[in-house]
Amino acid sequence: MENRIIAYALLNISVGKEYDVINKLNTIENIAEAHIVYGEYDIIVKIEAPTLKSLEKTVMSIRKIPGVIRSTTLIST
Repeated sequence: MENRIIAYALLNISVGKEYDVINKLNTIENIAEAHIVYGEYDIIVKIEAPTLKSLEKTVMSIRKIPGVIRSTTLIST
């Protein structure tokens, strides 16, 4: 995965919509992994994108999923 941008999206999800969101996440390009977690966030998503523009497109697709209340994206080095 050389020269790819790795980022993690931390998502807050509407109560009861976690599995609906996970199913939708698994259809979006550049998403490598998505897991339900417990704590401040409900889902963590690993994104592997070839460019910043592609990363932005992926993040915008995540934000449009019904049930996603808020997202925080962290780019890894």
